[in-house]
Amino acid sequence: MDAPGSMIARLFDRASGETMIAIAGIPCATVMNAADVERIIEAVEDELEAFVPSEALKSYA
Repeated sequence: MDAPGSMIARLFDRASGETMIAIAGIPCATVMNAADVERIIEAVEDELEAFVPSEALKSYA
């Protein structure tokens, strides 16, 4: 959590430790039900689908 009511999801390269993408401001709470968790997962999936990697990242593929 980055604040009491939101969190940051990060996708990082384990080899380098570099953050590849960070999604900030995802609403959350310290206790969440399954529907809340599903909304967070969907928000992350939506952001990943919209993500356009830089030319440097494309060289990894």
